[in-house]
Amino acid sequence: MSRRVFLHVGAPKTGTTALQTRLQRNRARLLDHGVLVPRATSGPRPAGLLFRASLDLTGVQMGKDPAEVAGSWDALVEQVTAHDGTVVASHEGFVRCDEAAVARVVAELGAGGELHVVYSARDLGRQLVSGWVEGLKNGATHDLATHLEQARTGELLLSAAFDVPAVLGRWLAHLPPERVHLVTVPPSSGDRSLLWRRFADLMGLHDEWAPKQPRRLNESVGVAQAQVLLGLNHLLDGSNRRGGPHQRIVRRTVVGQGLAGRQGPRVEVPPGEIGWLTDRVAQYVAWLVASGVDLVGDLDELRPTVDPATWLDATVPHEGMAEEALAALAAVVIEADRRAEAELEAGSVRPVGGGG
Repeated sequence: MSRRVFLHVGAPKTGTTALQTRLQRNRARLLDHGVLVPRATSGPRPAGLLFRASLDLTGVQMGKDPAEVAGSWDALVEQVTAHDGTVVASHEGFVRCDEAAVARVVAELGAGGELHVVYSARDLGRQLVSGWVEGLKNGATHDLATHLEQARTGELLLSAAFDVPAVLGRWLAHLPPERVHLVTVPPSSGDRSLLWRRFADLMGLHDEWAPKQPRRLNESVGVAQAQVLLGLNHLLDGSNRRGGPHQRIVRRTVVGQGLAGRQGPRVEVPPGEIGWLTDRVAQYVAWLVASGVDLVGDLDELRPTVDPATWLDATVPHEGMAEEALAALAAVVIEADRRAEAELEAGSVRPVGGGG
């Protein structure tokens, strides 16, 4: 059996969390069929090996202590090159690979085997909006209009991850086009299992090898929830950005337990932005067709759309903001009570009003 390595490099906001969670949940069963999903063999958060390896390789910190990620790339390479069979390694952090990092990946992960690079893409408007919402979860304080303007002018760092020719062009300099794959993400209103099936077919995975579905998805938030987060971020003045003292409680409690997954209209790209987005996607599509990369899915799924009749302006206060703010507050109160109870049980604090 010869080794084939499928490195899924992103892009962010293209269903990566669902794919990675399903792979990790079914890791043992996949290994029974000769498919390795890399994972640390010791230490906390073993499934985080790929994230740490991407940081180690690219030199990006993302709020992590450099000592925590040092050696992670070498550990990944050692694990991959020791396996005889198929390897599926997925993390969007690898989308940041510059030319030097790409050359290193090809030389080291591809040693003695066949390396494939997989990139996933979706409607560019939805990608950028999802990126803005994700930024809010991590303390961002700019509004959607500013976010989109920065994307249009090239000032937005995130937009580099969505630049199909730039990202895939770096890999094509080292790999033949038949081993560079672009998978399109179906519309959110479509068959939610279709993305997994496209990936599974590409990598030769059978559904019965990975029957366990993801339990935790990176759920988005709607217009009212996004407005609550934006206001909260301004009040916290940066303390809930990555590495800040309040980042975990906002991300896990306010968002994860209070706001995520609630009903309400979703944030959509303004109709007035469709023109330049459509032009940019047309350039991407033309480049893809000419490049010869392996296309999985439907390129029409990359084209941005919005219905002006149902679109809501995310800059205008939504009538549901008060309800969403209360949901966030309730989540914080519940979490604070849980932590207080845990501290009492541990004997680290005394109850309010206690003697002594």
